Amino acid sequence: MIISLLGYMGSGKSHISKILSDKINFQLIDLDKEISRRLKLTIPEIFEKKGEIYFRKQEREILEEILATQANTVLSLGGGTPAYYNNMEIINNSSKSIFLRTSIPVLSERLLKQKEKRPLIARIADSELPEFIAKHLFERNAFYSKAQFSITTDDKTPENIISEITEKLYL
Repeated sequence: MIISLLGYMGSGKSHISKILSDKINFQLIDLDKEISRRLKLTIPEIFEKKGEIYFRKQEREILEEILATQANTVLSLGGGTPAYYNNMEIINNSSKSIFLRTSIPVLSERLLKQKEKRPLIARIADSELPEFIAKHLFERNAFYSKAQFSITTDDKTPENIISEITEKLYL
């Protein structure tokens, strides 16, 4: 079984996937880290040197390859992954998809602390970040809402979120 965690940047996908994979003894793959490793560039470097279209094509190819493995894996997707090509369709066909739903105020608070590591928001003024997140989330929610399961993460510990995931998947 492959468990795909999706959600907006800052929703906790990387953190939750690490704890979940340890708890259920599944392999962990962070899609962005895998892309970085294969291309030998950081995600900001890929965006800067090759552009977002190149990144999205690489992301799709690597995603398809991972989903074809059928190994016991927790896959942490990039925030934009579900919104390109027919990625949500192949994610749902080849894995159990879980949307980590996080509110705009919580996302804003988390992302303000990590702006320099996030190419999509690095140049946005702090005061404009909540509005940017709201607009972006509105666009992406059409894709995120296609996930098989949805978990609201606000005011929950990682352990609570993991418990909800394991209950929903009968693990």
